[in-house]
Amino acid sequence: MAATRQDRETRRRIARIKARRGLAQDQAKRRSRDNLFAGAAAALVLALAVALQVVWFSSNPTPEETRLIERQAAAADSPTSSPTASPTASPTASPTESAAPIPDKSLAAGRVFTGTLATSAGDLGVELDGTVAPQAVAVFTSLAESGFFAGKTCHRLTTAETMGVLQCGSENGDGAGNPDYQWGPVENSPADGVYPAGSIAVARAATTDSNGTQFFLVYKDSIIPQDTGGYTIMGKLTSGLDVLESVAAQGAVKNGAETTDGQPKTPVTIDSFTLK
Repeated sequence: MAATRQDRETRRRIARIKARRGLAQDQAKRRSRDNLFAGAAAALVLALAVALQVVWFSSNPTPEETRLIERQAAAADSPTSSPTASPTASPTASPTESAAPIPDKSLAAGRVFTGTLATSAGDLGVELDGTVAPQAVAVFTSLAESGFFAGKTCHRLTTAETMGVLQCGSENGDGAGNPDYQWGPVENSPADGVYPAGSIAVARAATTDSNGTQFFLVYKDSIIPQDTGGYTIMGKLTSGLDVLESVAAQGAVKNGAETTDGQPKTPVTIDSFTLK
């Protein structure tokens, strides 16, 4: 009996030891699972934090980035202008259908057109010569026939010592041109850069294939640099030079101050442009 009781007690102690060991193992497993879940949760929180941070910085630029964006937006909204006094047209206005398509030069080749440029300052007699500038004359006779110039302004007056011109035909009156209406080449450009008084020439942007709808009227013998390719002389005034001289005598203004290159102080609007 004593041996039996001792055996039973031994078995009970062994059972209790196994039970505690199993409990310890279960607790270790639970701790391992808890640690795993905690680690996963922490990783998820970190990932979300990083994602939120990325979204925040991408939608909230630094002050330097903000200034860059503002400068780019301002540049996009402002029409390009020439750093010189040369008659230029900046192709930055919104495209329209009013001046398309570009007519073929065969429509004017070998022909001379005469007519009247009627303005608020007075009437000008004009002659466009398709024998020397067929592409330019084809374009401007087509524009005139379509009524494109009615209501357009002469937005720029240059009264420099060596150059005197009145520039007209900007689509919106701000000096900008239609980027979808550009053509070339430059024709009949004077090799010596001298544009005689009474010349009617085509304004353009930076390149020789960026002519558009703008032209300039020369009211005194003018010297215009030819280093960028010159400008097409497509015709001449047959009367009305005194009208231009009168406009020029009133001077030009820019931002309220008198200048040698700005808007004519006496506003000039085109009433009609007729040719035959």
